[in-house]
Amino acid sequence: MDNLAQLATQVGELLTKKKRLLATAESCTGGGVAQAITEISGSSSWFECGFITYSNASKCELLNISPAMIAQYGAVSEEIAAAMAEGTLANCDAHVALATTGIAGPQGAVPGKPVGTVCFAWSMEGKTHTARLHFNGDRQSVREQSVEHALKGLLQFLA
Repeated sequence: MDNLAQLATQVGELLTKKKRLLATAESCTGGGVAQAITEISGSSSWFECGFITYSNASKCELLNISPAMIAQYGAVSEEIAAAMAEGTLANCDAHVALATTGIAGPQGAVPGKPVGTVCFAWSMEGKTHTARLHFNGDRQSVREQSVEHALKGLLQFLA
C-alpha cells in the first residue's frame, strides 16, 4: 500500500471512530485528495463529497466566498483556504472539511507567492486551522506533496 493509501485509510479509521463525515474543497490539487480518499474501499461511509473550485468564480458560487475577500487576500492565502473549508461545511452534510489552494506551476507565481506555495485549511465544529507551505519540484510533485500534507494535517487536526 502506498503512502497516500495508508494516510487515507488512517483518515477513514479516525473519522469512522469519531462518527464524522469528511468533505473537501480543492483548487490546486484538482480533486487529488478526494481521489486518494475514494481509492479506499468503504470510504462512502465517511466521505461526503468534494468541491473542485479551481476558478475564483467557482469559489464564490459554490463556497460562498465573496469576490472582495479574494481581491483582498488573493486566492492563494490562508484566509481563502479557511473560507473554502468553512464554505464546504455550509454547503453539504459533512462534519469535517479540508481545503487546498495554491500555485502548482509552472506559471502563476506572484510577488510573495512563488510557485509551490500552497495554503491549507481544516475545519470542524466551529474551529478552523490553516497552514501555508512551500513545496519544491514540478507541477505534479507540488500537487502530490499537497495531497499528502492535506491528509497528514487532517489526521493531526482530528487527533
